[in-house]
Amino acid sequence: MDLDKILPKKGPPINEVSKYIEKYKNDLIVIKYGGNVFIDRKIFNNFITDITILNKLGISLVVIHGGGPRIKRELDKSNIQSKFIRGLRVTDENMIKIVESVLIEFNNDIVNSLKESGSEAISIHTKKNSIIEVSQESVELGYVGIPQKINNTILENILKQKKIPIISPLGLGSNNQVFNINGDTAAGAVAKSLKSRRLLLMTNVEGVLDKDKKLIEEISSTEVLKMIKEETITGGMIPKINTCLDAVNNGVTAVGIIDGRKQHSILFEIFSDKGSGTLIRK
Repeated sequence: MDLDKILPKKGPPINEVSKYIEKYKNDLIVIKYGGNVFIDRKIFNNFITDITILNKLGISLVVIHGGGPRIKRELDKSNIQSKFIRGLRVTDENMIKIVESVLIEFNNDIVNSLKESGSEAISIHTKKNSIIEVSQESVELGYVGIPQKINNTILENILKQKKIPIISPLGLGSNNQVFNINGDTAAGAVAKSLKSRRLLLMTNVEGVLDKDKKLIEEISSTEVLKMIKEETITGGMIPKINTCLDAVNNGVTAVGIIDGRKQHSILFEIFSDKGSGTLIRK
């Protein structure tokens, strides 16, 4: 395999890449792509490039995407105000239709962009190959679901064909009712169900920062819990961290919180000694 031809000039060093291709060749990596910054097309294209490279190098991948900013844009167009409880969007009957159509449209965008760059990807959402069974999180949140069961067989069959499953954070409840799922929660559920080697949560922050706002490159779950207790980790980072802890305590080897704004952050995280964010281990 001619790595020179496949890898980007500004990517990780080739000698490190070869070592990690060997390390991950029989493993699975689950990647969550989402967050406010990811509407930017340049960042989107960088993500598509990285995923295509991983696919060409024979790494098995599953991608779960979010869609918050796109959903907000569509709701604003219809003059629908969003209400949030515990960071989750209250979703009524009118809203779930908009949420579903926005997420499916974004899903198709990712699949088509990967196809154009030479990778076969398969859509997974509530209208096609639905794999997530959910229960309702709470009555006050409306159509917001908690994953109960993941259909691994559909995902494994796609992976066997060297294709990439692209999953929308949508699930079906009783009577085939569609539910919206928090993107990180959906990614965590899939990673746990497939016992993936890595779960990468792409965000618009560097990673986990210490008291002096310096990036922590690797941390254990015990240390993370201490940081929450001391309020070094606060706000929107807490649910993200809880997803990470849940994953590492349920069969996922390690979770990376990485900065999606940085060029080739996925490649640096997987294929370099330094990584590109914070790695959380059990």
